[in-house]
Amino acid sequence: MKKLNEIHIRDPFILPDKKTGKYYMYGSTISRSHKEPGFDCYASVDLIDWEEPVPIFRPDVSFWGKTDFWAAEAHEYNGDYYLFATFSNEGTVHMKDRMRGVGILRAHSPSGPFADHTGGPVTPSDCMCLDGSLYIDEEKNPWLVYCHEWVQLGNGAVCAVRLSHDLKSAVGEPHVIFHSLDASWSTLVEMPDMGYRGYVTDGCFVRRMKNGKLSLLWSCSCASGYCVGQAISSGGKITGDWVMDKEPLFVTDGGHGMLFESFDGDLLFPMHSPNKHPLERPVIYRTEENENGFSITGRHG
Repeated sequence: MKKLNEIHIRDPFILPDKKTGKYYMYGSTISRSHKEPGFDCYASVDLIDWEEPVPIFRPDVSFWGKTDFWAAEAHEYNGDYYLFATFSNEGTVHMKDRMRGVGILRAHSPSGPFADHTGGPVTPSDCMCLDGSLYIDEEKNPWLVYCHEWVQLGNGAVCAVRLSHDLKSAVGEPHVIFHSLDASWSTLVEMPDMGYRGYVTDGCFVRRMKNGKLSLLWSCSCASGYCVGQAISSGGKITGDWVMDKEPLFVTDGGHGMLFESFDGDLLFPMHSPNKHPLERPVIYRTEENENGFSITGRHG
């Protein structure tokens, strides 16, 4: 068994599965600590002690994604489990020469094994995209919410596109929800060795509130480092009238968060912190819902 502070993972996503009575944690493959590409997951019955990781996906030679196995998150949908994750083709070491997109894998169990479901990215082929998340609207239509990379745009974007009901392809054109600079507190990121400078969008996640509004969590850089922001759609539509919070939700060098409800009914917020390799660890915070979104109330566990 491992404690959270003993697990090296970025972008933690936790799925509570009532069928097994366990929590399953997924995230980004950190290449320096993995000998082969793919994804693993951790399981726990109490969010305190976690079983040793098990492999849930190892690609064969025909799989389109060759590098950047990032931001895996699992969702139960119509009786099966779907793993949304970011992949890149081989390209070159220079990011602008890669095709980076979000693909979907499928399994009958939260612990896999997962297999390719979409045969390629469901994000636009001419866009550098990452960190896809599933959202189901009030009409039961599935949507992919994802980030269009700042390294291509300069001012990164969070976008949404309808998915077919079998989750195999996008339906229609993407909708831009907001850009990084729509947050007054988003700060410039520079990578001089790669020739990039711009404003980040990472780690998007949507949750419907009890009052019908939508909360969208996302990550970028602020004055204190990597952080988490929140935008609210008061009309409850994924495409409409998003208003950015005036201040970040979390500013203490951590990010790529999501929300889930524990078996005891607590609303919890996992993310990784700090945001520096190889120190990243999953952390879980307690939250509460108010009229205008979610707020953090303290550390869990």
